[in-house]
Amino acid sequence: MTTKRGFTTTLLHSDRLQKPEHGALHKPIHTSVTFGYDDVQDLVDVFQNKTSGYAYSRQGSPTVNALEYKVTQMEKGFASVCFATGMAGIASTILALIKQGDHIVASSYLFGNTRSVFQSYMDMGLDVTFVDATDVANVESALKPNTRMVFVETIANPATQIADLEAIGKLCEQKRILYMVDNTMTTPYLFNPADVKASLVANSLTKNIGGHGNALGGCITDTGLFDWGSYPNIYDVYKKGDVKKWGITQIRKKGLRDAGGTMAPEAAHYISIGAETLALRMDRSTANAMALATYFEAHPNIKKVFYPGLENHSQHNRAKKLFKGFGTLLSIELVESMDCFAFLNALQLVVKSSNLGDTRTLSIPVAHTIFNELGKEKRAEMGISDNMIRLSIGIEDKDDLIADFAAALG
Repeated sequence: MTTKRGFTTTLLHSDRLQKPEHGALHKPIHTSVTFGYDDVQDLVDVFQNKTSGYAYSRQGSPTVNALEYKVTQMEKGFASVCFATGMAGIASTILALIKQGDHIVASSYLFGNTRSVFQSYMDMGLDVTFVDATDVANVESALKPNTRMVFVETIANPATQIADLEAIGKLCEQKRILYMVDNTMTTPYLFNPADVKASLVANSLTKNIGGHGNALGGCITDTGLFDWGSYPNIYDVYKKGDVKKWGITQIRKKGLRDAGGTMAPEAAHYISIGAETLALRMDRSTANAMALATYFEAHPNIKKVFYPGLENHSQHNRAKKLFKGFGTLLSIELVESMDCFAFLNALQLVVKSSNLGDTRTLSIPVAHTIFNELGKEKRAEMGISDNMIRLSIGIEDKDDLIADFAAALG
């Protein structure tokens, strides 16, 4: 009988209960690129997916596999595949599962690099329609007979729009369409996309899950809810054994193996250790974010605050219903009379940096950096002004953060 344990307890003991070598509490770092077998038939069986094992670390290693198991537990999923970065995971999954002539519906508020990936695939002939995914009606009206996937994020970066996650899940289930949800901004601690019938879940492990800004990584999790037997793009070679494994096997083979976005074992180890304190860090960071959002909302030099925890946020009630907390992403728009560069340079504690989900609070001028390539017109459609600043709130003492922002705003 399996004992049901809490989120953090499960993470802390995940490696140990899988019986790693020599009684170690963590899975060791296996740096070997290749793996040898005494009997060649054993090697052949691994290649042909007849048995579990390792042949060449581009498509998996013991250390990375241990992290995949841990993420699967966090997401309450069926199986996971890790990649070198979150972007590698998203790009490789599209490569593995979508074919010429297919259509995807995606949120118009996608993170800049994710949108750039979709644009690259569009340039190669893939049909993608971007819609305001905060309303399921917009998604439904964009569907076509050849629609294979709907792709959304839980909380949009940087303006924090929240997709109509529950209703889109029901729509995709009804239409038998893949539903892929990027859970990076919420993490499996605050939200499990499987609860809204997501087929696939993307996580940038670089962000809050790893949490310390010391390792790159990404992961795609199959929730086990999608019927791969009805999906037309599964290659015949992967239509073997358990139907539930067809999708994740094709992602590993056609996505990870062929595109080669392999996670390094050292990165897997760092992320696995960092993940153990995810709940503790998220509780602290989200509390800090809420306190700062409230502070900014009352400040005369702040024109607008973007944070789902505020009651005036357009999707506040949705976030309150679905998420355990409102996340660590917070954006502000300064009044026109303030120069955003001067404001950022006045900050002494907050770091000027492009990352998210660090233990430290980070800041960046959005229009001039991560969304610069999108152009002014597209930025305006997404609600991104030239004076918008994105903040990733860390675990510092709340009063120290408020004091730093107060001095810069003054």
